[in-house]
Amino acid sequence: MTDRAVDPAVAKLQALVRIPTVSHRDPALVDTAAFDDFLVELARQFPVLHERLELTRIHTHGLLFRWPGRSAARPVVLMAHLDVVPVEGTWQHPPFSGALVDGQVWGRGTLDDKGSLVAICEAVEVLLEDGFTPAQDVWLSFGCDEEVFGRAAPLAVAELVRRGVRPWFVLDEGGAIASEAFPGVGAPVGVVGVTEKGVTSVELVAEGRGGHASTPAKGGPTARIARAITRLERAPMPASTPEPTLELFRRLAPHAPLPLRPLMAHADRIRPLLTRALLAAGPETAAMTRTTLAVTTLSGSPAINVIAATARAGVNIRVMVGDTVAGVLDHVRRVVDDDAVRLEVVEQNEPSPVSPRDDAFSLIERSISEIFPDAVPAPYVMMAATDARHFTAICERVYRFAPFRMTKAQRQAIHSYDEHLAVDAFLDGVRWYRHLIERLPA
Repeated sequence: MTDRAVDPAVAKLQALVRIPTVSHRDPALVDTAAFDDFLVELARQFPVLHERLELTRIHTHGLLFRWPGRSAARPVVLMAHLDVVPVEGTWQHPPFSGALVDGQVWGRGTLDDKGSLVAICEAVEVLLEDGFTPAQDVWLSFGCDEEVFGRAAPLAVAELVRRGVRPWFVLDEGGAIASEAFPGVGAPVGVVGVTEKGVTSVELVAEGRGGHASTPAKGGPTARIARAITRLERAPMPASTPEPTLELFRRLAPHAPLPLRPLMAHADRIRPLLTRALLAAGPETAAMTRTTLAVTTLSGSPAINVIAATARAGVNIRVMVGDTVAGVLDHVRRVVDDDAVRLEVVEQNEPSPVSPRDDAFSLIERSISEIFPDAVPAPYVMMAATDARHFTAICERVYRFAPFRMTKAQRQAIHSYDEHLAVDAFLDGVRWYRHLIERLPA
């Protein structure tokens, strides 16, 4: 594909993907110049949006735009974030090249989450050029530190509270038009997150005298941490299938293999059987049924010939709807069962409330069906975390959906290597956001 054939909206995505807005938990590691460049380039690519919409800067590089509608009675918030995670792995095309190859834009952030950000801005830019005014106020909230659970989203919520804004609904990243999502289901599924798991991180810490590796003693810090990890591995949290997942299976029933249709159509009646089946189907489906605990970091001695005085294991916990942080921490303490292993809570977040499937959800559903007629719209429990969780404090209708077709391989590339987005999928996403805005009810 030559440059002359590149759609202008696609060129905008390429330009913004090329800017390495990588976020870090340590502010000293953040390349603030890259974030500065991104905001300058965003204004250059979307001049009408920046000229006509009221802009409030949030935190360091977050943005909050207000697009006045004909009414402010039921304002809507559309969300995305401009930061990305660091690069890892070996890529087919450089991760910040924005390369356009075989109808695909390659680069970190194409799916998470610059694709959504640019698609929203393009839809708004075109509507503004056409002289369109939305039926309700539309707010655009673009965070700058979503990937590190930062402050921009909570501060955006605080700004909306200060202005007395109570959104009718909020829409952030999350679901997608997912193909190859469920075995035996050929139709793509337009999954809309109606809730998300809570994110809690803890460290297991064991301490001892340390010393020379030539004179080891039993039960040292590393041995205790190893035993604690093994005990957690052998004692997962209890499993169950939450209501949004049951509804997901009910909606997929007509598209499932014939022998499975009656079972899926009555998923609520066979909940224990369905839960066992999801557990047996692999880690991705098993995570749909329970709180997960993943040991992600380990540290011990600074040298191979030194016995560790302190050993640590970091555990990332995704708290399932229906569970609580307190209950999960009690489970960890009970299973580890070792007074010499200390539990330190690094961060804790409860699962988000389940948003209703009422008129706002129906609007999102209809928009999916009208732009993606082959897809099955369905609610689901999102297993990752988004900035949207902060907005549940001011809005009961918080949804998570990115309007892009994604294969299983693409979904696996998020936070990994070879992240890419098809041009046609991106342009359909622009159409979807425009369609949604145009159909906001008066």
